[in-house]
Amino acid sequence: MKLRILGCSGGIGGDLRTTSMLLDDDVLIDAGTGVGDLSLQQLANIDHVFVTHSHLDHVTSIPFLLDTVGWQRSKPVTLYAIQETLDILSAHLFNWKLWPDFRQIPDPQSPLLRYAPVRVGEPVRLAGGRTITPVPANHVVPAVGYHLDSGAASLVFTGDTTSQDEIWKYINKINNLKYIIIESALPDAERELAIISKHLCPGLLAEELAKLRLDPAIYVTHFKPRETELIMEQIVARIPGRRLHMLEQNQVFEF
Repeated sequence: MKLRILGCSGGIGGDLRTTSMLLDDDVLIDAGTGVGDLSLQQLANIDHVFVTHSHLDHVTSIPFLLDTVGWQRSKPVTLYAIQETLDILSAHLFNWKLWPDFRQIPDPQSPLLRYAPVRVGEPVRLAGGRTITPVPANHVVPAVGYHLDSGAASLVFTGDTTSQDEIWKYINKINNLKYIIIESALPDAERELAIISKHLCPGLLAEELAKLRLDPAIYVTHFKPRETELIMEQIVARIPGRRLHMLEQNQVFEF
């Protein structure tokens, strides 16, 4: 598998793009503003979109993707998410008010979009021996992360999440884990806001990584733009002994 980071910021402006990742050339993991940097042909190649949760910074490019290249495709784009997330997108995005329901366009028998509900712990198997499994997340809306497994090695993306135990029970059983991508949206001075909004800050991140028994490379993402350097400084100070890095746009992981 090859995973390219299209966007990893908690905001926009200048070169900043919100969360989106291109797996190989046919799968999106979340669809924030970074998707807009792909060419028309690259957009047309996308067959699968795996969504962690319904917030706009993770789904905003899906409507534009379908509207732009759906008509030149021979089959629908498949949108994978837990049922609660699909229900939110149906009610509040693909509802004919904010955006057309592309499950009905051009007609229900041959739509541009189809939904595929997923469940935590149940793998989705794609061509090429690729497996994507939803993993637990704890956010203010129903959410999951994803475990990407090529067979040779694995990467776990937590999505937006805060303190929890279930994901670590899952991760600690992965025998080929190479990378974790995890968030820390806010600095320690805003710990209470992180708790209320169900994000992580460096102190909470340190508590979560103390539950990790493995030693993968760890990449931290979703920093609010105004405090990126401060958040990373606090992470490095609070979490010694781990292979910690700041996730960067256009970074590529091969596993």
